Amino acid sequence: MTKQRRTFSPEFKREAADLVIKQDYSFIEASRSLGVGESALRRWVDQVQQERTGVTPQSKALT
Repeated sequence: MTKQRRTFSPEFKREAADLVIKQDYSFIEASRSLGVGESALRRWVDQVQQERTGVTPQSKALT
């Protein structure tokens, strides 16, 4: 049995990252409350922070 890979919209990723960036949630708190993996949330936060400083992302833009 194969596990289906979940996909998240750019809006969801951006709002999840904002929990950590703007609302001072820890990565663990935010990932548990949203039901996503901590490593995925860390990647989203890193990407949002880079995009806000003007770095072009290698994947789809979140901002």
